[in-house]
Amino acid sequence: MRSLRRIIAGVAMAAVAFGAARRVEVATDLLTRTLPLPEGRVLAVAVTIGAVHIVGEPRDDAVIDVVRHVPDPSLLARLPVVIDETPTRVEVRVIQGNGATDPGLRSDVTLRIPTGAHIDAVRILEGRLALEGLSGHVTAELQRGPIEARAVSGALRLETSIGHVIVREARLVEGGVLRLRAFNGDVRLSLAERPPHARIMALALNGTIRSAIPLRMKGTWGPRWGEATLGRGEPVISIDVVTGRIDIESP
Repeated sequence: MRSLRRIIAGVAMAAVAFGAARRVEVATDLLTRTLPLPEGRVLAVAVTIGAVHIVGEPRDDAVIDVVRHVPDPSLLARLPVVIDETPTRVEVRVIQGNGATDPGLRSDVTLRIPTGAHIDAVRILEGRLALEGLSGHVTAELQRGPIEARAVSGALRLETSIGHVIVREARLVEGGVLRLRAFNGDVRLSLAERPPHARIMALALNGTIRSAIPLRMKGTWGPRWGEATLGRGEPVISIDVVTGRIDIESP
């Protein structure tokens, strides 16, 4: 009889817990803005926790979509959306107040911008960054999370402390640069075409280097260093990892 009572009590407690879990819902809201982004006007984005997706398109404005996710609508005030404008700069910030880093308060930021736009800075404390179809200047830094880019060219400086950096279908252009860095994670670069001119430098302090373009390798133990000069020796590809693997693929 006592065993039966214990079973019934356990089932009842589980049912209560399940019901409580089902009642926990996530509140969301959407903010959309369209702003002019002509040549010479730069863009910056800062997010505490969330995902940022930036897509380059044949346009001369920026369409900004911000979706906030919180456990309760009353918490939206703790995750304000701020869009500051000057004649030369647009800055989008979705930052938790008082330096908080509550994982329950997150945002998804999507920007559709001109292909050749200048992105002065993307800063994310924790989340992920996706870039697509950009050919201008991009500087981005994540503390925790991956960076992925596809069909990009121009000047890209991408860095994450914890996470991978994956760049696909990248093209080198005159005056451009690819600087990719991961402190704890892999860097994988896939070139859309084999460059006739380039300076390639790869450093893995605690990891390995593999490249479809032959590199002069230095170091048989400890840090690995590889380099190559093709044609005029520019544009520059610079890749370094502290702990991780470097892969360079090319047709």
